[in-house]
Amino acid sequence: MKVLGIKRVSALNWVGKFARLISQSFQRLKRGTDLKIAAAASVMLLVTGSLFAQEAPPAESVEAYKKMSLTQLMNLDVTSVSKQPEPYGQAPAAIQVITGDEIARSGASSLPEAMRLADNLDVAQKNSHDWAISARGFNTALGNKLLVLMDGRSIYTPLFSGVFWDVQDYLLQDIDRIEVISGPGGTLWGANAVNGVINITTKSAKDTQGFYTEGGGGSMLQYFGGARYGGALSSNVYYRVYGKYFQRGSEVFSDGSDASDSWNMGRGGFRIDAEPSLQNTLTLQGDYYAGHEGVTTGGQANVSGGNMLGRWSHTFSDTSDMSLQMYYDRTHLADPIPASVVGAITLAPAGILIDDLDTFDVDFQHHLHVAGWNNVVWGLGYRFTHEVTQNAPALAFFPPTLDHNLFSGFLQDEIKLRDNLFLTLGTKIEHNDYTGVEVEPSGRLQWNVTPKHMLWAAVSRAVRTPSRIDRDLSQPGPSAPLVILQGGKDFQSETVIAYELGYRAQPTSKLQTSLSAFYNDYDHVRSATTNSTLNAFGLPFPFFFQNNVEGQTYGFELSASYQLLDWWRLHCSYDLLKEDLRVKPGKFDINNALNETADPQNQFSLRSSMDLPQNIQFDTTLRWVDRLYNNNGATVGTVPSYFELDARLAWRPVKSLELAIVGQNLLHDHHPEYGFPGPARVEISRSVYGKVSWEF
Repeated sequence: MKVLGIKRVSALNWVGKFARLISQSFQRLKRGTDLKIAAAASVMLLVTGSLFAQEAPPAESVEAYKKMSLTQLMNLDVTSVSKQPEPYGQAPAAIQVITGDEIARSGASSLPEAMRLADNLDVAQKNSHDWAISARGFNTALGNKLLVLMDGRSIYTPLFSGVFWDVQDYLLQDIDRIEVISGPGGTLWGANAVNGVINITTKSAKDTQGFYTEGGGGSMLQYFGGARYGGALSSNVYYRVYGKYFQRGSEVFSDGSDASDSWNMGRGGFRIDAEPSLQNTLTLQGDYYAGHEGVTTGGQANVSGGNMLGRWSHTFSDTSDMSLQMYYDRTHLADPIPASVVGAITLAPAGILIDDLDTFDVDFQHHLHVAGWNNVVWGLGYRFTHEVTQNAPALAFFPPTLDHNLFSGFLQDEIKLRDNLFLTLGTKIEHNDYTGVEVEPSGRLQWNVTPKHMLWAAVSRAVRTPSRIDRDLSQPGPSAPLVILQGGKDFQSETVIAYELGYRAQPTSKLQTSLSAFYNDYDHVRSATTNSTLNAFGLPFPFFFQNNVEGQTYGFELSASYQLLDWWRLHCSYDLLKEDLRVKPGKFDINNALNETADPQNQFSLRSSMDLPQNIQFDTTLRWVDRLYNNNGATVGTVPSYFELDARLAWRPVKSLELAIVGQNLLHDHHPEYGFPGPARVEISRSVYGKVSWEF
């Protein structure tokens, strides 16, 4: 079963195909609808008006990442593993760090494209504006086991417990780093951090002083522009404002015809950072976006939204500090839903689904050292969501208005057993309105064999709590003569027990390597079942969601960076993923446990970064993705394996000006990365664009 017809989730396509298969014969029913909850794109607030002359930002600030050696990268502080700064080389988890310079040199023009730099992620582009992104499997249309944060603000939606990647964006020049953890992070980050955590951190306003602007265009990325201005309100209060806009063209179907999925988005925002004293730092930031996306089934999806976040950090002493964070987030979606048709019968006409979500979140965290050998971090959190849905005839959620509360608390203690041996124990306890209390404990052992060689092992439990699709869905709406798919009122949380073993090292000043192996044991995974009796039409409807699937995944992730010459760095990676999901004995799943996985077994990448004479940079990325299998009704669908090549050539005639040309997907006119076989599968086209950037 695929899921529904909402454009925004490209994964909610279950029902459309599901219904068409029914018209052939219900014995062949193996999918559902494609509830693709469309995320249309964004607004642009391009910074215009007066340009204020200002002293150029310090070179050491602008160029910091560009000058990083492998040793400096190993010592780069990360916070996602323990919620406190620690060197990347000594972080006991399967973590990858994407620096701002790596993003710039990759030629990525969006956050999903930048995620390809993380070796431990599976990134597949579905169409012009939608991506499937996951870690360690379960990269389905309704991927729901990856938690993503932007400056501490959770950007997953409770509609399906996943991320609408088409509305997550920023001026990439101002991204500081992206930390990507593969493996459970529930102890610190809570529900839905099942297979991984992505933590996107933007630069402080203090580090983005001056004026920056960029613009360009090409074949698929037809035109784009962005600007940022940073200044100081006083000697210890800094600010920046930014805006950006882009227009992307449509991708194509397998026969080369237009897929009608063009995309435009605009976004603007601000950030203020203040340092009123040595003990206190304050941050206030906000963003607004809006835009439009073409839908391959017809029509246009519209989205908009905004957020405001405030954070106060206070240092009590060298051994104790705290932070208090609050944010408000508003999202709006208007998505065209196709008619629900079974055979020659139209069950419900086409219409527009409108979803408005308000999120209020407050989070407190305290870190302290106790007795010299205990490093303790604990915290409390509360989140309130208010969702109002105007249902479409062919797709509905009940109740249409829903308020949810999430209470949480966590405690983690890093215990120093010896000078080079550490044991970390902790758990998070949450209470949600669907399943009540959820507990997510973990244990982690770290052995620093030498200052440059580290071994670690971990055992963790994580949960994926129910979403509105799991509990509240109706496809089509109940006013139709026949409902095909419903949420399960007793749907429980999906669970995983994960076992991990890892090694990270810098054997020489020119070589850095990391290896992580894992074995995950899943239970209560989503299934679709039916009542044993037939309805008035003589069919076994409605199908509804239960937790009848279980199984294991295992594999490893290997990466290495090598400074071949002072001006030439190579990076390579290889991932292996094995999956064994099955229906529980005595239970039933219409999809025979095929619907929750759509993942390549093998992935390989090789990146080359060259600093050539005359201030020229030349970067290339070759990637190979194995064939992936997905649920395609009575048969297993496939996406063929493929090689692809991206390249970027950039020149700085003067320090403040850069000219670049970027080529993406250079090995094919177009190729599929996701989706189900057939003439309606969208394929990703070769793209070339030019870019000019200027800063002073």
